Amino acid sequence: MALWRAYQRALAAHPWKVQVLTAGSLMGLGDIISQQLVERRGLQEHQRGRTLTMVSLGCGFGPVVGGWYKVLDRFIPGTTKVDALKKMLLDQGGFAPCFLGCFLPLVGALNGLSAQDNWAKLQRDYPDALITNYYLWPAVQLANFYLVPLHYRLAVVQCVAVIWNSYLSWKAHRL
Repeated sequence: MALWRAYQRALAAHPWKVQVLTAGSLMGLGDIISQQLVERRGLQEHQRGRTLTMVSLGCGFGPVVGGWYKVLDRFIPGTTKVDALKKMLLDQGGFAPCFLGCFLPLVGALNGLSAQDNWAKLQRDYPDALITNYYLWPAVQLANFYLVPLHYRLAVVQCVAVIWNSYLSWKAHRL
């Protein structure tokens, strides 16, 4: 509990910095889980550069997601069940497809794929990633938008995102 309170204080005092560090750390953790538990690489075969790439992407995308929640609250103020449903539909109908459409090719480019190979990988992986997204995120976001105050939403999402980030890392790095 003391750690959570310290996190809350840091988030209140330095929201942007904490969002960047939290998102980067959890994206890196997701990659470590992917490499060690899903791909079973072992410590000797762990791709540290890949983990650092994922940390960097998390640091970059964390503030984008945090900003998106602020935009959603401006467009749809309120915390009723109907407001939460509207926010979730806008999030999953607009933001999620765009996020995946940016994230997957960015990882491909950072991994050195040619434009042609990256496009082919995006066409192969994007539909499955989006469908998998819809299995997880609508329920999480509905609860998030209904139950969680705005300034804690990113933290809640990032906790669930460790699982999602593990999936994304595996999906983005498989050949």
